[in-house]
Amino acid sequence: MEVTDVRIKLMRDNDDRLQAFCSITFDNEFVVRDVKIIDGPRGIFIAMPSRRIMGKCPACQEKHDLKARYCSSCGKPLSTQPAASDQRTRRFADIAHPINATCREKIHAAVTAALKEERVRAQQPGYVCNYDDPDVDSPEPKD
Repeated sequence: MEVTDVRIKLMRDNDDRLQAFCSITFDNEFVVRDVKIIDGPRGIFIAMPSRRIMGKCPACQEKHDLKARYCSSCGKPLSTQPAASDQRTRRFADIAHPINATCREKIHAAVTAALKEERVRAQQPGYVCNYDDPDVDSPEPKD
């Protein structure tokens, strides 16, 4: 699997650790959106899209945040299970992620190169971001 396209959306506040969002296309056939590019303590970190892990209320079976103390649906108290002293409770799970180091390295190299190119492009007059934001760029559905 090869990375065939990376589209970057730079963040305006360069003092923040979140440097950009990107979408990564593999083999011109599969795209992963909402990938975060974070300036971490050891350099650029690529954070794959994730979702919040939810728990279930024992009384009504509705989903709730793991840190919630009360069910937002039925109002009953929820048991908070403290994590083991040597482990943090996982609150997020990746939706998609590389499963081996080779794939992770390919993604990191492609995203890092695209980020550098986008930063250079952003300095040019008339710069237009080529990142497709489905929340903004998609047309309104017709009734």
